[in-house]
Amino acid sequence: MRAEDLDIAELLDIDAERGYIRFAGQRALLLDAVAMGLLRRQLVDTLGHGAARAILTRFAFTHGWRMAEALRDAFTWERDLDWLEAGARIHMLQGLLCLPPGADPFSPGGARVEDSYEAEQHLLHIGMAKAPVCWSLSGFASGYLSRAAGRDIYVLERRCVGKGDAACQFTARYAEEWGDELEAHLPYFQRDALDASLRRVAEALKRAERKGRSRPEEAVPADLQAQSTAMARMLDLARRAAKVDSTLLVTGESGVGKERVARLVHDASARAGGPFLAINCGAIPEALLESELFGHVRGAFTGAAQDRVGLFQAASGGTLLLDEIGEIPAAMQVKLLRVLQERVVRRVGENKSRPIDVRVIAATNRHLGDEVAGGRFRKDLYYRLRIIELVVPPLRERREDILPLARALLEEAARRMKRPALRLSPQAADRLVRYPWPGNVRELENALERAMALAPGRRIELEDLPEEVRSALPVPSPAAGIRPLEEIERSYILAALAQNGGNQTRTAAQLGIGVSTLYRKLRRYGHDGG
Repeated sequence: MRAEDLDIAELLDIDAERGYIRFAGQRALLLDAVAMGLLRRQLVDTLGHGAARAILTRFAFTHGWRMAEALRDAFTWERDLDWLEAGARIHMLQGLLCLPPGADPFSPGGARVEDSYEAEQHLLHIGMAKAPVCWSLSGFASGYLSRAAGRDIYVLERRCVGKGDAACQFTARYAEEWGDELEAHLPYFQRDALDASLRRVAEALKRAERKGRSRPEEAVPADLQAQSTAMARMLDLARRAAKVDSTLLVTGESGVGKERVARLVHDASARAGGPFLAINCGAIPEALLESELFGHVRGAFTGAAQDRVGLFQAASGGTLLLDEIGEIPAAMQVKLLRVLQERVVRRVGENKSRPIDVRVIAATNRHLGDEVAGGRFRKDLYYRLRIIELVVPPLRERREDILPLARALLEEAARRMKRPALRLSPQAADRLVRYPWPGNVRELENALERAMALAPGRRIELEDLPEEVRSALPVPSPAAGIRPLEEIERSYILAALAQNGGNQTRTAAQLGIGVSTLYRKLRRYGHDGG
């Protein structure tokens, strides 16, 4: 037997009556690629990239080792080299990747492979990575080759579609030939590193469980601070909405944290144990959006090489967030309305309807009422989505939340950047409260991360903040009592003039008035313009 003689029809034995599938004589399972992608997302979200990579690499290493043993017992090989090379053929027959003819992972340049299912699923569910992500493929190849060669062989990925490269590229070497380059990757292949990661996760889960027992009230995430009346009222409504399974509409300006509110509702609901999936409806072309939401069957369109589960089914038992719902085209609005009314989906290219069990939360920064009035959004879909509406107030309307929120975001950034948490100087805190934050919480988070990266000391000073924040003017507060409009105008104009060093031309341009108008106002205020 030669490696190129392996045939999927001969390797695969299906007993339809008993439900048995055997591959190369060993019992096997059929697993959906999207389901594996969702598992990867759950592992990364729960355990972190390091532990997730260790789990998938170790599992695949064992899988490859077992496959090598199965092929050794099932066939008589003409040469040991054929048994060794059969691993690459098995990769292709299992649908894991496409290996061009003549590809040799032991060559100096390694083997270029195409259509890695793992890179595809990582991009779909997690997004672009900074390092190669085909952890299972590397593990499988390493396990197979190590068993076949009788020596430790490690296959490392040098280039990866998952991090933006044109193709994936794998290089195989005996352990002693890798040298120092192997040290950074070896822990992911070793059981001790995996056990240590799992122990840390188990301890963290125990601490969380004890904390949960001592605090029966649902904890508010750090990025959803509610000192203001408007925000506290919205969060109270969100908790009450979590108790029921009705469709929810979350509205608010861009950057206010609509997805975080949706996740809070999910975590406080009976569906918290299920998946939470989100899709940006405005970022996906119309031709692909239907397939992403409802799924498709093999051959439904060009490139549909296999059946695919849509997000409505993938989120079964959990919550599906339809972000930017106001961006979906009219034809998709009709189909979405049918799904929400009948609670079934029909995959693209299929006549069969499939029941769904998912809570739908929609989010938008548009005023859907205006979109309905303008004929751009269906009225019946609007009312179907708006059974409960949560309006997230912009940050400028809840200034009492800014400093508590800023401190919480600084702690979060410190953990992410592995740095000690920094404090805000009085001057920096004053500017944070003054600034109107047109980008809302997202802009505040980015400004604080920038300041934390640039701050040389243990405090964030005024000069560490972005220019637009540093130049923020005082904001009149009605809480101090209602003041005459003319008095407010006078204070604001004089503050702008002082900030510009007395330059009347620049001040007039910023205020949007003529220089002569500014001059007359200053004379009326008794200001000499100096």
